Amino acid sequence: MCGIVGYAGNKDAKEILIEGLHRLEYRGYDSAGLAFQTKDGIVLCKTAGRVLDLEKKVSEDKIGDGVKSGIAHTRWATHGAPNETNAHPHLDCFNQVAVVHNGIIENHTSLKTYLRGRGHVFRSETDTEIVPHLIEEFLKEKPADFLGALTKTLQTIRGSYALAILNFKEPKNIYAAHLSSPLVIGRGSEENFLASDATPFLGRTKDIIYLPEREIAIINSQGVRVFDFENREKFPEVERLEGTLESIQKGKFAHFMLKEIYEQPEMIENTLRGRLLFEEGTAKLGGLENVWKKILNAKRFIISACGTSWHSGLVGKYMLEELARIPTEVEYASEFRYRNPILGKDDVVFSISQSGETADTLAALREAKARGATALGIVNVVGSTIAREVEAGVYIHAGPEIGVASTKAFTSELTALALITLALAREKQGTLEWGRRVVHELRNLPEKVKSALSQEDKTKEIAKIFKNSKNFLYLGRGANFPTALEGALKLKEVSYIHAEGYPAAEMKHGPIALVDENVPVVFIVPKDKIYEKVLSNIEEVKARRGKIIAIANEDDDEIDKLADFVIKVPRTLGWLSPIVNVIPLQLLAYHIALEKGCDIDKPRNLAKSVTVE
Repeated sequence: MCGIVGYAGNKDAKEILIEGLHRLEYRGYDSAGLAFQTKDGIVLCKTAGRVLDLEKKVSEDKIGDGVKSGIAHTRWATHGAPNETNAHPHLDCFNQVAVVHNGIIENHTSLKTYLRGRGHVFRSETDTEIVPHLIEEFLKEKPADFLGALTKTLQTIRGSYALAILNFKEPKNIYAAHLSSPLVIGRGSEENFLASDATPFLGRTKDIIYLPEREIAIINSQGVRVFDFENREKFPEVERLEGTLESIQKGKFAHFMLKEIYEQPEMIENTLRGRLLFEEGTAKLGGLENVWKKILNAKRFIISACGTSWHSGLVGKYMLEELARIPTEVEYASEFRYRNPILGKDDVVFSISQSGETADTLAALREAKARGATALGIVNVVGSTIAREVEAGVYIHAGPEIGVASTKAFTSELTALALITLALAREKQGTLEWGRRVVHELRNLPEKVKSALSQEDKTKEIAKIFKNSKNFLYLGRGANFPTALEGALKLKEVSYIHAEGYPAAEMKHGPIALVDENVPVVFIVPKDKIYEKVLSNIEEVKARRGKIIAIANEDDDEIDKLADFVIKVPRTLGWLSPIVNVIPLQLLAYHIALEKGCDIDKPRNLAKSVTVE
């Protein structure tokens, strides 16, 4: 959520900051702003709306021309309405300190009361404005010790934060710190960068520093210095940045969402690469080798995640329980740590997160570790906070996912869960013949997903017919019940149409009351062991004049007699079928949103990386 960019160097800071904000738009936001260090002081420019609006305003007012350093921000509103006043950066009373902030300051109410009593005047409704005023207050004690005032500020506030700060008296420096909200430094030649994630650095530098929590960086054109809260200098590791500039560009596609839907065969291949062993009929996951005995001997798995990753976890539960025979629970990370969970040394907790920065998932991970469980991760972003804090884990290697509505991360997460399931099942009960059959199916998944993508024209036709529908139902059984949930979520996210996912058999326990000739019902109906059961559920909807859209297998002729619209995809093993079956659901959501004229890559109110509770 939100995006921070900072630059100190020898180039045009305005151009670099605006470009950086554009690259971070996928994170979700509703206002934007920037601050420059000039010879006359700190200059601000802020606006409600898009980065394009900010860019136009900066250009028209000739703000920041020739300036070599500054900070910028995109805000996703938490405290205060999304307007220009509440947009970041925020200043102290004397316009000497400018701050941009991601996160939430939980004790801002009491601190604001204290600061008002000390004569401070606040201009916004935000929690963020506390920070420059606290720094101002603490500077009264030692006016020349900005680092000390910032340290004391960070020790006073509670909550989560990523901060970039300008000090009028140090025009070449940017200060930075973070806690439970990501912040990355990019090191260049006579220029250095700061951002919420590394996408603004692509094409500019390959050297990055993941700033440790509770440490403060001072960044200028000459270098980066890092200090802890005891004013001791630290020397964090410099790492190499993966990814290319092309990976965050749309290329021939109209939207990132469509590009990422079409990248799925390649990304599944990336998740599988080097991990399948055909002769042995198993998978080898190097990231789990050091904890493999703990995983094998676990009494229980717990999968903790949010949103689309939670749906991945639900499919994972079907996989792990059916094939590895290990009891598995799937928890909303946002609820997990607040219900006093029962955990111990025989439990293994998998935290799933595309960004590796999801605040609720990170908090649940820390709770699991504190209670003695083995904490593992399934993440996409290399070097992310979750990736660094888990004992071990699996990278899904899906590449940057820019579209807010997750697509390729879902199928890559399912592929990683399938690999874990295969390896466990082979050691526990699966035969060599079974293992080789699974390896064969996994190898064929990219081609089967390509075949499913070939049904795009069919989804376009259906989208035109149902674009004005007010409600959708998505129904599936077994591992395809979570697929139904994911299909409904995609439609809600990008088209703003109300949609609900249910187990197909649960329909008659309530949701069937919604069915009439105006409600399209999407059935996921692969030819598996409960195929006949789902056909019965289809008959129940048909009897009530519901419009039926079926996702079925290519060799299914019977479905054509029952459904109004059929999208056919290749058949695979039942527990792998969500990876193929979700493709037309993603395309359907995309094309309905396109027909409605929605902002597909930046859905209203949503953020890509949810770094606040």
